[in-house]
Amino acid sequence: MICSMTGFGRGRNTVNGRTITVEIRSVNHRYLELSTRLPKEFYPLDQKIRRVVQERISRGKTDLTVIVERNGDADAPLHIDESIAEFYVKNSAYLSERFSIKNDLSAGSLLCFPDVVTSVSREESPEELMNDLMPALTQALDMFVEARADEGRRLADDLALKFDELEADTQAIEAIAPELVTRYRDDLKAKVLDLLGDKQLDEARIAQEVTIYADKICIDEELVRLKSHVKEVRKCLSSKEPVGRRLDFLAQELNRESNTILSKSTDVATANLGIHLKTLIEKIREQIQNIE
Repeated sequence: MICSMTGFGRGRNTVNGRTITVEIRSVNHRYLELSTRLPKEFYPLDQKIRRVVQERISRGKTDLTVIVERNGDADAPLHIDESIAEFYVKNSAYLSERFSIKNDLSAGSLLCFPDVVTSVSREESPEELMNDLMPALTQALDMFVEARADEGRRLADDLALKFDELEADTQAIEAIAPELVTRYRDDLKAKVLDLLGDKQLDEARIAQEVTIYADKICIDEELVRLKSHVKEVRKCLSSKEPVGRRLDFLAQELNRESNTILSKSTDVATANLGIHLKTLIEKIREQIQNIE
């Protein structure tokens, strides 16, 4: 099953008086480019988090964010930073005197100032932090992977329809190709007879010209390779492994064969089919850019 490179997942875990939220989102990228945004206490876990994510994701520009919210009823001791409180008191008095304004700073308002009162949490080891984080991380990854799989199923269905259309174009070109040589031989004989009048027609020379023409417009090899690539693509679409890079390579090969077919087209019908083939392959290439 193919997966999209676009996805989002979120997970939460409430433990030790706090709620840990993990959010993961990604967009298309040639490789896996993982960026993490972690609270300070989770910095030591960065490499472990990356390893967990890399086990589930192989491609995509991915952002992972960890948010920690302290619960209001958490039983955590409080600490008053007297040096910071003193800074506010002294500067409040200075400003009052400097600008001749009332100094209405109270103890209650002082406690509301930033960093005057902080909670003192028990210092946790990296192992304990990872244990608290893992349920949220796993939940986010599960949701994220499922979202990418859902989008991948839609991409696979759309690609299957496009390849059905591509095969129909290939069969139509294949059916027309033999007629071109016959038509060229008949047209060439008619023109030569018109020029020579009652003179003897050189059948050998006509056959030689037809052979040269047939070799020039022959697209048998291109059609064989085209059908082979389509067969390989269908195999990839049913694979359980990441196949985005493989599909991207096959799309380039499909485009190369369609260019050659179009360049050898000598009639309107084949040229129109060749143009439609190229347009279809370009749409396929755009879709494949979304696949992991």
